Amino acid sequence: MASGEGFLTDEQREVLKIASQNAETPLPSPRLSSSPKSPTSLLSDHHLKDPAGGKAPTCGVGVRHVRRSHSGKFVRVKKDGAGGKGTWGKLLDTDRESHIDRNDPNYDSGEEPYQLVGSTISDPLDEYKKAVVSIIEEYFSTSDVELAASDLKDLGSSEFHPYFIKRLVSIAMDRHDKEKEMASVLLSSLYADVISPNQIRDGFVMLLDAADDLAVDILDAVNILALFVARAVVDEILPPAFLTRAKKTLPESSKGYQVLQTAEKSYLSAPHHAELLERRWGGSIHVTVEEMKKKIADLLREYVESGDTFEACRCIRELGVSFFHHEVVKRALVLAMEIQAAELLMLKLLKEAAEEGLISSSQMVKGFARLAESLDDLALDIPSAKTLFQSIVPKAISEGWLDASFTKSSCEDGEGQSEEKRLRRYKEEVVTIIHEYFLSDDIPELIRSLEDLGLPEFNPIFLKKLVTLALDRKNREKEMASVLLSALHIEIFSTEDIVNGFVMLLESAEDTALDILDASTELALFLARAVIDDVLAPLNLDEIASKLSPNCSGSETIRMARSLITARHAGERLLRCWGGGTGWAVEDAKDKIMKLLEEYESGGVVAEACQCIRDLGMPFFNHEVVKKALVMAMEKKNDRMLNLLQWSSDGRFTHPS
Repeated sequence: MASGEGFLTDEQREVLKIASQNAETPLPSPRLSSSPKSPTSLLSDHHLKDPAGGKAPTCGVGVRHVRRSHSGKFVRVKKDGAGGKGTWGKLLDTDRESHIDRNDPNYDSGEEPYQLVGSTISDPLDEYKKAVVSIIEEYFSTSDVELAASDLKDLGSSEFHPYFIKRLVSIAMDRHDKEKEMASVLLSSLYADVISPNQIRDGFVMLLDAADDLAVDILDAVNILALFVARAVVDEILPPAFLTRAKKTLPESSKGYQVLQTAEKSYLSAPHHAELLERRWGGSIHVTVEEMKKKIADLLREYVESGDTFEACRCIRELGVSFFHHEVVKRALVLAMEIQAAELLMLKLLKEAAEEGLISSSQMVKGFARLAESLDDLALDIPSAKTLFQSIVPKAISEGWLDASFTKSSCEDGEGQSEEKRLRRYKEEVVTIIHEYFLSDDIPELIRSLEDLGLPEFNPIFLKKLVTLALDRKNREKEMASVLLSALHIEIFSTEDIVNGFVMLLESAEDTALDILDASTELALFLARAVIDDVLAPLNLDEIASKLSPNCSGSETIRMARSLITARHAGERLLRCWGGGTGWAVEDAKDKIMKLLEEYESGGVVAEACQCIRDLGMPFFNHEVVKKALVMAMEKKNDRMLNLLQWSSDGRFTHPS
């Protein structure tokens, strides 16, 4: 007996013997064999030899193909029980074409034949990109950081998080400052918890690689992306070494390389860069400067009532504006002078805030300095203000919470006390003059007032004060300030006065930014507008830049101004940046030019035509006047239009540009 049959019982051997004797056909294909779990499958792997030596060996036959007939004999049957003498045939006869009736009560959908349906294989990355756009848009609508983080976690596919960073920043770059600030806040919130540091790095690398494409669609993309990179470094989600390493991977001619240079030289190297960057798009406090001043005033008054120094320090800390603590110092000192009972409380608060490091030494000195500058005004309401201040300063220095350098700087300022008084008096006068101008819009009256002061050497200071006051007002006052500069340049201000005034503005831009949101962009608009109005020549921007330190924020403002001037249709845009100018569409302006030239052709009064051109108020579009006049001269074949152009060559309406 074969060794392979040693595990069979006597009954099974008998069945196999009969099956082999009745074998007439080979074993069916393996794909139709019985289930591996059925007992008969154990036999399918064993080849049984035919006891009759004259026949060729055949494969083993499964037990289910061996049936006992009604006569009691074993017979060989066909597969699935069909055919064979004495058999009942198949349980399901498939020889005929079967028909499935869907109306049959016993209808089973599982009996339907299978059909292969083609489908598009989706890319997981494409699906991820679509999903994150929805998350970003919802975040910009709700400002809900926790919801955005939860949605990003639920989305999964964490390996694609660098694409989320790229999409978030690229969308924010084309939105307002609010969305830019929100994007930076979200990145800081997701750092390490949802998105790993390496993924943050990879996301910014992708942005730098795409900088050339972003610059096609987004004005000043290099500067905006540089701000995002610098902000990420300040927020400590990118290491400072990232800039050096990324530079090595980018061509020097690429926009990405320019982004890193701008971030490093213009933002991260500037003094107080952390404070400036955190407030660049409105800051994390999401409130205006005036609202913050009100919060400070309220908490100090509550402190006067409660006397709880610990609670007051906690409230100051929760404001989250360490760069604005000089306002806390100034207002605390003013309250100490206004309310006699509050003096000891306020000095105690400032002392404890300084000792625990809540208010830094530089902020303390700045607060005292700001109050010292406004003592003359304060004395109008509090006659003893100067005496009280002079008694507080030595006490603060002796107790160690005010740096002694404050008195040294005060002594140095005292050497030029008489000049300082003249300058202070001039500033007081011009502030009143400027406020009256904003109310009356009377330029001739303002010019007469300046001439009456008789201090032309302070003209640059007037320009600085005018623009600074306008920066903190609405667009109407900004437009009035630009119009006034143009008039002053014609009447009493020299180009040197204008240049020196803008130098003073840009030198103090960092301090201005502490009180006026987005001051840098607004100053760039004033500079660009001055060039468009022919108050400054483009070369004057180089002169101004040469007088500034290379790493100050003012240098970046000049670069922004150049970008604005070189943009397409810069003249029209800048003349309307604050709602000024004619407000006409280009086609309307062309139509008006054509009509006035036709009227001149009919009437022939040159002076009247020049006055009409001047009344258009669009000097940047005078080239259209010249073009249409030449066309009409060729069409009419007369010299009337040429006479108009010759008359205008004396500067009656055209500008050097």
